[in-house]
Amino acid sequence: MSIIGGMTTTAPEGLLAAQDATTYAEWFACLAEPTRVRLLHAVAIAGRAVTVGELTEQLGVSQSTCSHHLRKLADTGFVRLRKEGTATLVTVNPACCTGLPHAADAVMGVLAPRPGQPAEARTDVAIRALDPGDWAAVRRIYAEGIATGDATFETDVPTKSTLDAKWLPDHRWVAEVDGRVAGWAAATLISPRACYAGVAETSLYVGDGWRGRGIGKTLIHHQVSAADASGLWTLQTGIFPENRASLALHHDAGFRTLGVRDRIGHHHGRWRDVIFLERRRPDNPPIR
Repeated sequence: MSIIGGMTTTAPEGLLAAQDATTYAEWFACLAEPTRVRLLHAVAIAGRAVTVGELTEQLGVSQSTCSHHLRKLADTGFVRLRKEGTATLVTVNPACCTGLPHAADAVMGVLAPRPGQPAEARTDVAIRALDPGDWAAVRRIYAEGIATGDATFETDVPTKSTLDAKWLPDHRWVAEVDGRVAGWAAATLISPRACYAGVAETSLYVGDGWRGRGIGKTLIHHQVSAADASGLWTLQTGIFPENRASLALHHDAGFRTLGVRDRIGHHHGRWRDVIFLERRRPDNPPIR
């Protein structure tokens, strides 16, 4: 059995599927032993292949104990073992770096439909490019997001000129319902370097009074479709763990959890964690 990525399959009623539950239980059972947790941690932070002898010395356990637990980790897929002469080299399986957070999200219900969450994107929402006349509504909705305390590290709404300068011109969208702007989405390149030309950080906000009504679902699906069509190959975003609605929305749109950035920023007098998510274009565009 191995660590795998991808989305979880769920039972028709929204519960975790039995097959997935069995898989995750095997993963967690493997880690229900402190020595294995310490071994996996030591291998993960090494950043290179390490020998069994090195791990034995680091953890202060016998070689037979170390080898036994490494074999269990390897059988489950957390680490990879290879022989090089008389030494056994141990490396972490990169897939577990996404598989484990994904499993935790699935078990804790982050990926499950929320009560009252629309099953499909709304058809009565018009998604269009942001017009100059929309800035007041966009900034108002931004302020409403800041007011929740769980949408952003920002404490003040950025100016129009700041947002206009950083947002990609072809990736600014507003959701309009009955002639009113109910939400917006935008993307910003993460770097001016050519190698990252297709990698953008995304933002999405839904106005107070419009949340939980399918606006966000409609916006994000338009956002990722436009990104795919334009050649952006990776979308990334950071979300507070407390913002479960946004986490579920992004997972539904094909984002996957890469990990948790522990105590990454200071916000209103306390350190906050951020869950880092990424969506890769299904078929990366050819290099020209």
